Amino acid sequence: MSRTMKLLLPMPALALGTGAWAQAAGGPPSVAQGLNWPAIVMFFVFVLATLGITYRAAMQTKSAADFYAAGGGISGFQNGLAIAGDYMSAASFLGISGLVFASGFDGLIYSIGFLVGWPIILFLIAERLRNLGKFTFSDVASFRLQQTPIRILSATGTLVVVAFYLIAQMVGAGKLIELLFGMQYLYAVVIVGALMIVYVAFGGMKATTWVQIIKACLLLGGATFMALAVLWRYGFSPEAMFADAVATHPRGQSIMAPGNFVADPVSTISLGLALMFGTAGLPHILMRFFTVSDAQAARKSVFYATGLIGYFYILTFIIGFGAITFLMNNPEYFNLGANGAYNKVTGLLGGTNMAAIHLSTAVGGSLFLGFISAVAFSTILAVVAGLTLAGASAVSHDLYASVIARGRSNEQREVRISKVSAIVIGIVAIVLGYVFENQNVAFMVGLAFSVAASCNFPVLLMSVFWRGTTTRGALIGGFLGLIGAVLMVVLSKAVWVSTFGFAAPLFPYDNPAIFSMAIAFLGIWIFSLLDQSEQARRERAVFDAQYVRSETGIGASGAHVH
Repeated sequence: MSRTMKLLLPMPALALGTGAWAQAAGGPPSVAQGLNWPAIVMFFVFVLATLGITYRAAMQTKSAADFYAAGGGISGFQNGLAIAGDYMSAASFLGISGLVFASGFDGLIYSIGFLVGWPIILFLIAERLRNLGKFTFSDVASFRLQQTPIRILSATGTLVVVAFYLIAQMVGAGKLIELLFGMQYLYAVVIVGALMIVYVAFGGMKATTWVQIIKACLLLGGATFMALAVLWRYGFSPEAMFADAVATHPRGQSIMAPGNFVADPVSTISLGLALMFGTAGLPHILMRFFTVSDAQAARKSVFYATGLIGYFYILTFIIGFGAITFLMNNPEYFNLGANGAYNKVTGLLGGTNMAAIHLSTAVGGSLFLGFISAVAFSTILAVVAGLTLAGASAVSHDLYASVIARGRSNEQREVRISKVSAIVIGIVAIVLGYVFENQNVAFMVGLAFSVAASCNFPVLLMSVFWRGTTTRGALIGGFLGLIGAVLMVVLSKAVWVSTFGFAAPLFPYDNPAIFSMAIAFLGIWIFSLLDQSEQARRERAVFDAQYVRSETGIGASGAHVH
C-alpha cells in the first residue's frame, strides 16, 4: 500500500497525520519565508470567537439534557449544519483532494463511500434512534436488552473509535500549530488538548454544536471559492479542466479511469462497506440525533447534512483536478533535485495531501492560505470536541450512571463525572498525540471505521430490527466484531509490515470490514438463536412495544419499557 493510501484511510482523521508538511523541505512558499501572520491572526480570531460561544453555552447549560444533547433545542437545519461540520473533516478536504491529485478519478471512491452512508442513516437509523434513545446510542441498543452488558459493550466500542480518531486529530492539529507558530510540537499538542477540554467540559453539546456550525460554514465557503477560482480559469467548463489535467498529469489519460488506487476487488468492496456502514456506527455522529426536538427534525437534519456533504465532496473533486493543472507545471511547489528536476506527483512539498493547501496559495495568495490554515485547524477542533463529548458521555452516562451507580446517581453528579471524563480523555489524547508524533497513524482511522461498522452498527441494527436478538447474541457478536476488526487491521500490511517492520502481513487485506462485519452479524444471529433462556423470551416479547415506539415516537419522552 502506498504512503498516499496510508495517509488517506477513512475519514475524520486529518490527512496531515504524520506531520509531513512541517517536516517537508521548505514547506509551502509563503511559510518558508517565516511565520504565516494572516493564518496566525485568523487562528486567534477563531479561538477567541469559539471561547466566547463556549462561555455563553456554559451559562445556559443547567441539566444533563443540556450538556449531552443541547436540551433538544437545536433545529433541523442547525443540526444538519453541525452534522456536516462533524463529518467534513480535514481528511475529507485535504485527503480526498490529495488523492484526486495523485490518482485522478479513483479519488471518487472516498467521496462516494462517505456519502452513501447517509441514506442508510436517513432511512434506517435517524428517526428510530431519536424515538428510542435519550443521550447516546447505547440507550437504543439496551432498550429491551439487559442494560449492564450491552452498555459495557457499546461504551467499549465508542471509546475505541474515539481513541483512534483522537490520536490522528491531535497529531494533525499539533503539526498545524507547530507550523503556524514555529513552537515545539509538545507545546502545540498541549494547546490543542487544553482548548478541546475547555469546549467540552464547560460548554457541552451546545458549544460543540455551534463550533461545528461555524466551522462548516467556513469550510464550505473556502472550498467553494477555491473550486470557483479553478473553474473560472477554464470558463467554467469542466471538460476543458479535465483535458488540461490529462495533458499535465504524468499518468495521462489513465487518470480518467478507475484502477489507479484500489485495484483489488475484495479491498474495494471492504473499504466501501467500512465507509458506508461505519458512518452509521460513529458515536459522535449518532449523538447528534438527540439534540433535536423530535424524529421529524432528526430526519430533516440528515436531509440537510446529506445535501451539504454531497456538495462539499463535489468541490473536493474539482479542487483535486485544479491542483493538477495549477501546480504540476510550477516547480516552486515541489522538492527539486540537483538538476532542477522533480516528480510531479510524489515531489509535492509536504506530500500529496498538501495539494489543497498549495492550491489555496496559487489561487488566493498568502492571505487565503492563512484563511484555509485557520479553517483546517477549526475543522480538527470541531471534530475533536465532538469525539471527546461522545467519549465522556460513554463513561458518565453509559458506564457510571447505568452500570456502576445503577440509577442511584443524579443528573448533577452525572454531568460532573462527564466533565471529569472530558478532562481525562483530553490528557490521554495529549499524551498519545505526543507519543505518536512520528508514527503513521492512519491505520487507527481505518480501525475506527472498521470498529464502528463491525461492533456498533450490527448491534444497533439487529437490536432494533430483529425480534430474535438477545443480550447474549448482541454481546458475543458485538465483541467478536470488535476484536476481529482490531486483530485484522493489526495483522494487515498497513500495521504488521509498515508500522511494526515484519517481512510479510499475516492478514492479506488492509480493510477488514467485509470479514469483521460478517463475523459480527453471524455471531449475533447464531448466539441469539441458541439462547432459549427465560430472559431471552422476555426480551423477544418486548420487541413489539419497542417497534411501536421506534416507528411512532409514542412515549419517547418517558422512561424505558423496563
